[in-house]
Amino acid sequence: MADIWWKAEPHDLTRVVDRVSSVYVERSHIDRDENAVVIINKRETVRVPSALIAVMLVGPGTRITHGAVQLLGNSGTAVCWVGEQGVRMYAAGLGPSRGAGLLHRQAWLVTRPKERLGVARAMYGMRFPGEDVSQATMQQLRGYEGARIRKLYREHSTRTGVPWDGRVYKAGDAFAAGDDLNRLLSAANAALYGISHAVVVGLGASPGLGFVHTGSAISFVLDVADLYKAEYTIPLAFDLAAEGLTEERDARTGLRDRIAETKLLTRIVTDIKNLLNPPGTDFDTPETSELWDERLGTVAAGVNWADDAPLTLSSPPGPEEERPAVPSPAGMGEHHVAIIGPDPDDPDTGPEPQRPPVESR
Repeated sequence: MADIWWKAEPHDLTRVVDRVSSVYVERSHIDRDENAVVIINKRETVRVPSALIAVMLVGPGTRITHGAVQLLGNSGTAVCWVGEQGVRMYAAGLGPSRGAGLLHRQAWLVTRPKERLGVARAMYGMRFPGEDVSQATMQQLRGYEGARIRKLYREHSTRTGVPWDGRVYKAGDAFAAGDDLNRLLSAANAALYGISHAVVVGLGASPGLGFVHTGSAISFVLDVADLYKAEYTIPLAFDLAAEGLTEERDARTGLRDRIAETKLLTRIVTDIKNLLNPPGTDFDTPETSELWDERLGTVAAGVNWADDAPLTLSSPPGPEEERPAVPSPAGMGEHHVAIIGPDPDDPDTGPEPQRPPVESR
């Protein structure tokens, strides 16, 4: 493979010994060399064994090759395209090798009221260190949280001298509020949602299965982000307003810098794992894909089970052999369209021939 033209005096760093939760890459080129992901920039070349990465965060100014994405996918590594330091989440992809153990655990917890309440209490308990919330109802917890946040606003207003007249927020529009402080809060919170979203997806959990929030495609993201607002976005917004920095970019870059300084990414990973799988608990994380069975639990995938199902679909199952009807897989149909570009190494490749349009059916 030819060297990247702007690569300057590369050197290899020591291989990673322990699995890394996340690797964030910015202003670099990501490629593949055998079973290693190679990260190249003007300053250095870093080789990371792909199987040791939980999530690759692809930041601004970064290029990634198809070979690198294929290797990461086959290694069960999530790839997330994010803004600076992960403060915005643009897109994500998961390879077929990733297990669904954490997702199953999350779904199991969120669909059982007792267990869901336990996780919600643990989330609120993280915001009230030293207080016993094990018997509190959700109504009580919401009230405690509201009082805590109101007190925080007053304290930071006194600390910075920035007037505070109450929270005004419009979903999806950080600048809909009437004053600079509220706009900064909305912009900083949106950035925090981005980094929380990246971590949730990277771990293989569901952004939509929330424990406190519900009904949104990012309910769990909102749950996670709420754990850190009092420490990050609220004081940041007051500090920026006191300095006269009132643009959305000020909030985004300010949060980015604090996240990098305090290593918040690693902390979020640890907190999510502890919430969904606290110490002392265990759940199955199958390494390979399996098939669900209502009586056996799971059976092996990649096996032709025709000999195990002698009944035709039209035959009524007997009391001893009830099986759900399984439809035949759909075929490709008559119209299968493949768009393939010309081979750049073939000098005889001419323009693509004109083809008649395919009629939809």
